[in-house]
Amino acid sequence: MSLRTVARGNYMINFKTSPEKYKHWKMEFDGPVATLTMDVAEDGGMVPGYELKLNSYDLGVDIELYDATQRLRFEHPEIKSVIITSGKDRVFCAGANIAMLGTSSHAHKVNFCKFTNETRNGIEDSSLNSEQRYLCVVNGTAAGGGYELALATDHIMLIDDGASTVSLPEVPLLAVLPGTGGLTRVVDKRNVRRDHADYFCTLNEGLKGKRALEWKLVDELVPRSKLNDMARTRAIDMTKTSTRPDNESGIKLSPLSKDVVEDTISYKNITCVLDRKNLAAEIVIKGPEAIPEYDMEAIYKAGAEFWPLSFARDFDDLILHLRSNEHDITTWVIKTEGNPDFVEAVDKALFDNADNWLIKEIKLYLKRTFKRLDVSSRSIITLVEPGSCFTGTLLELVLAADRSYMLDGAFEGSNIAEASLRATQMNFGDLKMCNGLSRLETRFLNSEDSVQAVRSKIGQDCDAFTSEELGLVTFIPDDIDWADEVRIAIEERASYSGDALTGMEASLRFAGPETIETKIFGRLSAWQNWIFQRPNAVGNEGALKLFGTGKQANFDRKRV
Repeated sequence: MSLRTVARGNYMINFKTSPEKYKHWKMEFDGPVATLTMDVAEDGGMVPGYELKLNSYDLGVDIELYDATQRLRFEHPEIKSVIITSGKDRVFCAGANIAMLGTSSHAHKVNFCKFTNETRNGIEDSSLNSEQRYLCVVNGTAAGGGYELALATDHIMLIDDGASTVSLPEVPLLAVLPGTGGLTRVVDKRNVRRDHADYFCTLNEGLKGKRALEWKLVDELVPRSKLNDMARTRAIDMTKTSTRPDNESGIKLSPLSKDVVEDTISYKNITCVLDRKNLAAEIVIKGPEAIPEYDMEAIYKAGAEFWPLSFARDFDDLILHLRSNEHDITTWVIKTEGNPDFVEAVDKALFDNADNWLIKEIKLYLKRTFKRLDVSSRSIITLVEPGSCFTGTLLELVLAADRSYMLDGAFEGSNIAEASLRATQMNFGDLKMCNGLSRLETRFLNSEDSVQAVRSKIGQDCDAFTSEELGLVTFIPDDIDWADEVRIAIEERASYSGDALTGMEASLRFAGPETIETKIFGRLSAWQNWIFQRPNAVGNEGALKLFGTGKQANFDRKRV
């Protein structure tokens, strides 16, 4: 399957691949250790017009990396540590391909950076929560995004050959920022002194072994002759602190069922219809069709078809599809349909089997997918109607929305019972946001009484009045006003400045503590979004446009 397929006469980015189709990565297994080797095909870019030299990467390279990390978690429970290294001699990774960035649209650059950030956050999540830890063997020069990939791992081993360096040269060379969390991870994760970080991030050539080690930019220097043996030793040491099972079989992440026909995108669990006039996508999520599997034997047998995993994979792909292929669709309107009891049964299965490695991975995947929703620069409106199943896991979609509407009562002439919301234990910590809080804690910041009021209703159906009283929804119009209020909300959203909405939503969604992730998706994304449009970077005489030509960029030196 090509990473790009044709839809409506235009190229469409496809985020699904599999190991036998990789062009740029090799995955090998040796007992509890896996090795991901980056060996980028120069002629394997997603579109013509640039060569991926020196292990530089485009979105296609990172799609493969994301796929590999997902498969390591689900298909290989026996893997407890992962080595990331390069298959090329004397070069680890030159970072994002500059020619690709120089010729890409603004939207593609921003989405590219966001996806690479999410992939590296996923690596850190794997280390922290899945006990599948990552070691980076930098066997040559690591520049820009190449060093940022290393920063996402637990331990950075740099070859001590007198030539290899680590660097973040984006500011002096390209007039942009390191796009994948490098600035934040250097100071917040590796605790590099600010003055050292300032020098490092304005140095074209980067730092070699001894000073890189002294300044905590790497963890270890190893001579070329001992590199492979030391990497294996460190990886084995990492496995000793992991509780991942030794003898369990993984589950196959089978290809998704996805169909794109004109303005309809269909999955097993989701249907999305695009309303281009109102710049909106109506997303209908289908709950489980029957009582879900409960015991682990049945869950293993269901594999990737077990509803919460199947839903997470569908929703994850839809978010990526809309973000990258439908830039004009600026409002996502989310509905659900199904039996709330079945969704609650899913949550019970996830809680009662919480110690199982597979259940842990499913919950972590749900958490990462909802985080991807949170950081998407689209307006989110949730509609709670009769026949919906916003229960537990799916209640998170109401809590994630910028605004939610719940019908008070039933539609005239309908025999479908009135809408309700139902909380479960899943709403109280397992699906935390980037700020480290649950969505309920974020909604009711510093109001524990409000969180406890919702907790007291666990397992109970809350009608519109009760849901509003608990603070779970924004408005509860009745049947007479429903259609007009929803229509006006969607039309108003389409009439506002997309730039202003993106800034407003990102500022409002992440109340509370600041973390590495909120800094990356708030501070970094906001600055990079702006910088990517400035003449100093992308103008005809900007650094990104002139890179490699030998010409000097013509900067506007004023600070704004």
